[in-house]
Formats: sequence, C-alpha cells, structure tokens
Amino acid sequence: MQGNRYAPIMIADMRFPSWHRLGHLAADAAVAAAAWWLAFQLRFDVVPIWANTLFWATLPWIVVLTVAVFVLNGLYTRWWRYVSLRDVRLLLRASLIAVVVVALYANLFPPVAATPPRGVLVIYFLLLLLGTVGVRAIARTILEGRGTLFPRGREVLVVGAGDAGSVIVREMLANRSLRMTPIRLCDDDPRKQGMRLHGVKVDGTTHELAAILKASPPDEVVIAMPGADGTARQRVVDACRRAGVPVKTLPGLYDLLDGDPNLLQRLREVRVEDILGRQPVNLDLASMGGYLAGQSVVVTGAGGSIGSELVRQISRLSPARLTLIDHAEDNLFEIDQWLREHKIANIVSCVADVKDSDRMRKILAEAKPSVIFHAAAYKHVPLMEANPFSALRNNVIATRALAEIAANAGVERFVLVSTDKAVISETAMGASKALCEYVVEAEAQQYPNTRFMAVRFGNVLGSSGSVIPTFRRQIDEGGPVTVTDPEMTRFFMTIPEAVQLIVQAGGVGQSGDVFVLDMGDPVKIWDLAHDMIRLMGREPGKDIEVVVVGRRPGEQLHERLFSDDESVERTHHDKLMRARRGRIDAAWLSERLDAIELALDRGADEEALRLYFDAAQSPLREGAAGPRIER
Repeated sequence: MQGNRYAPIMIADMRFPSWHRLGHLAADAAVAAAAWWLAFQLRFDVVPIWANTLFWATLPWIVVLTVAVFVLNGLYTRWWRYVSLRDVRLLLRASLIAVVVVALYANLFPPVAATPPRGVLVIYFLLLLLGTVGVRAIARTILEGRGTLFPRGREVLVVGAGDAGSVIVREMLANRSLRMTPIRLCDDDPRKQGMRLHGVKVDGTTHELAAILKASPPDEVVIAMPGADGTARQRVVDACRRAGVPVKTLPGLYDLLDGDPNLLQRLREVRVEDILGRQPVNLDLASMGGYLAGQSVVVTGAGGSIGSELVRQISRLSPARLTLIDHAEDNLFEIDQWLREHKIANIVSCVADVKDSDRMRKILAEAKPSVIFHAAAYKHVPLMEANPFSALRNNVIATRALAEIAANAGVERFVLVSTDKAVISETAMGASKALCEYVVEAEAQQYPNTRFMAVRFGNVLGSSGSVIPTFRRQIDEGGPVTVTDPEMTRFFMTIPEAVQLIVQAGGVGQSGDVFVLDMGDPVKIWDLAHDMIRLMGREPGKDIEVVVVGRRPGEQLHERLFSDDESVERTHHDKLMRARRGRIDAAWLSERLDAIELALDRGADEEALRLYFDAAQSPLREGAAGPRIER
C-alpha cells in the first residue's frame, strides 16, 4: 500500500530523512558555512593568518553543530512552502542556541590556540538568521508563485475544495479586515490535487491531515464541507485535536439555505451532530414541499423542537397562511418572534391546548387549512411513566379528536409526527404513540377525503430534553456526565433533516401510510458522551468523569424502528421508508378508545390503564379474530 507522502521522516526521530529534508539540511549547512566565512570577512578588514587558520579549523564543526541544533529544534519537520512568522520565531531561537553552542565548543575544545572573537560570533548570529530566513522566503516564493512570507493575521488551512471552500478562500483573500490568510486546501477528490483556488493550492487529503498538521501546523483549520458525512468531519477533528490546532466548521447544507452570502460569518465550533457517522439528508425542499405553496397550513406543538423547525421550513415554501398552535406561551413566543424578524407574512399564533376540542374547531374553522402537521405531544419517557394518564389524554385522545375535527373541516392532509418509541409499546409513552399511529390508520379508512399519515423517527439531536443538551450542561458544570447504561444505543438525526423528511412524506404519502426515517446506524451513548467531552476541549476520565447511573423507568437498552409484524418498503427517497402491516380494524379501535375514555370519565383508572396497554400491544388487524368490548 502506498505510504503517506506527508509522514514526517526526521533525523531527530532516528528515521531515514526524505530527499526534500536532506535538501533543506544541505541548504542550511551552506548558509552556516557562508555566514561563518562572511563573519570573519566583516570582522577584519584584512583577515590575519591566525584568524584564517581558526576559520578553517572550526568550519566543519561550526556547520555540524549548527545543523544539529536546527534538527533538535524541529526545523526540518516543517514545509518551506508554508513558511511563516512562526518559522521565523523558531529560526531566531535555533540560531541563538546555535551561536551559544558554537561559543562553548570553541572555548572548551579549541582546535587551535586562538578562540573566535565575540564580534565574529555576533555577526555570525545575524548572518545565520538572515540567511536561513532568506532561503526559506525564496523557496516559498518559487514554490507558491504568489503569496507572502508574512501572511495577514491567522494562517488557515481549509478542508474542502468545492464551492463552499472556494467562497471561503475568496472571502479571506478579499477582506483584509478579517486578518485570515488561507495557506492551503485539502480535499479527498484526487482530481483536485495540485489545482489552485484563487491562488491557493489543493495539496493533500483528510487522510493525510494529521501528518500535514505535524509538518506545518496552521493557526486554524476550517472545514468547508457542508455536504460531508460525520466520518470525514470526525477524521478532521481528531487530527486537529491531536495537533492542538483549533478547528471550525461551516454548518450543514440546510442551514446555509437562508441566503446569507457571507459564509465566514457562519463558521462555528464543531458540534457532536457534525461528527456522527451518517450521511446527511439532502433534499430539494422547494420541490418536495411544493404542495404547501399557497396553502393554509397548521402546525400543532409549534413551539417545540420539531414543531418550530417545521414552522421555519414551511415558512420558506410560501404558504398562504401559517397557523401556529402551542399551549406553552414562551415557546410559541420565540418562534413567533423569529418569523416576524424574518418578515414572514400571514402568521397566526394561537396559545391553545390540543385537548380542547372546541378551541381546535374554532381555530380550524378560521384557518381553513389544507394541511395539518400534528407535532404536539408529551415525549419524555420517565415523566410519562410517572404520569401515564397525561400521555393517554394528550397524545392519544387529543390526536383522535383533532383528526376527526380536521376531516370534518375538509383538511386534505393530516401528518402525525410519531417516534420509534411506538415500536416498543410496554411504556406509557410508547403505548400512547403506538395508539396515535393506529388512530391515523383508522381515520384513513373512516375519512377517505383526507390523507392521514404518520412519520416515525428516532432521537433528534439537540431537541429539548434530549441527551445532547443534557451532556453539554453537565460538561459545562464540570461533570460528571451521567450515562444510564454503557451498552445503551440510540438512533440520531438532526432536527432539520427529520423535518425535511416529514415535509416530504406529507407530499408523497397515501392515506394510512406510516413512514419511517432511515436513521443510519445506532450510536452508543457511552461513546457519544466521550466524544462530546473531547469536542468541548476536555479529556474523559481526567477532566470530566463519565459515570453509569442505571436505567430510568421505561428506558430501553436498544430501540427499533420497525416492529416484528411490519415489513419495510423502500420509497423513491433512500432515507424514507414505508412500514407495511395489516390494516387496523377501525371499528375495534373506535370501540376500544371509547371504552378507555368512558373508564377515565368514571374514574376507573386501573381499568383505563389496562385497556390502554392492551390496545397498544395487541391491536386487532385485518384477517385476525379478536373480542369486541362489552359495554
């Protein structure tokens, strides 16, 4: 296998030197010899015989000692093509040490009776420094063709030589006030190697980045690969962390769609969602969500993590009216303010509870929506385990009522935001979302003029109450970071990615469809905790402890996206799958939910819970026999 062409091969490391390093060493040896000779010529008008004898006797040792000091100071681990002020400072130190070593040698082990005058040593130091800096400046000028020995401000290595990288380099070169100079580009596309973007050469790949940073570390690395997967970003981050070089990144593709042309203003610290090893979802949102243009759209739970992102993305698709519903005033205020700051017209924000059927009828009667995205739900598993009736009323009964109100109001599409918790219905939260999916399937049979569909996915990174903000808070507080089980895994997707697929599913889905988002491979929470600690500049076990605290009520070790009775059907988008299973018996479900509501009204809590879990875990589907509810 071909070796890494940037692997540092140094005499100081007791390895065989590469040819270019031998060339560097030979050039410095020549400079040292010339500087020693010229020091004698400048010190004496006419060099006396004793000084001439001293010069020739000491010349070989002076050259060897000077080069040895340069080697020990790491001067030959750096590429002359990228020489900078950092190298000048290193040369200043190495030259000073070399002169001290030369003076000690000449006085302690004089090869002849005389010793070099102090004036010769001072002149030698000045000429050695000027000579070594000069040959490096000439080498850079020849090799680069353009640029400067003293770049403005911070030296930046840009990873990614695509469109984003080109814009980043151009902005750095054009705007002197930024005080950022791109000195190099890296890209994994072999066709781009050796090319130049605005005069900056593409030289090296992300696989070679660790060696590149060791040979010639910049002040900063910028990742300009908005479409790259987490594995490539992780490779860059790991190399930068080991080299002690700060790294920033552009956000993902979706975050760049707001039209701001100044990409440098979008640079930010690398986050854990940037390095998860999965290919990002890239959709043409305008075409996939075109069915929303000119329509009245309602989003419930509009202030939540998913709901607010739904609102942001839908607002870019030119709906005729966008109605926001949420019972949490603060959350609703935040997204309402965002819309107004971005001058989004025809926005109506309603502080309302989806359990209030009368209020929902009035809102839908006024909004006359074509599409409803139902994201309002209680979602935290441990809390719902302690409050199962809240999950039942808010998630199940409210969804059933809203679906029927929507159908009677002439809504064309009703999209339920579901979760992978619906697959494992032993918990109160899972049972409630499973029943919500059953409601969507049943209403599709009852109301053929409305398309009812559900979209199921796993954890979304950064959502309220999720593990990412919890870990971030714990790290900020100095730890410990708490993990419930070292073997626990979860599926993850970014909020914008999940919402893009929800919007797409609403456009392509048929009534009764249950879509499942391809979440990639599950992520080990233990590894995620360690990655986050490192990303925030700490070391696990040293700066921040990671402790196992045990699983919480209702928490599963591993989660699944499909149940055993479901088959997987691919759609035209590889990240959007359809779960196929037998049709729910709509009459059975209606009777069962009526019985649950009746038990709640009577205060028969135990009976309601029994019916609740039985319905979620043992649904009656097409072709199966099952008992009806006796009243």
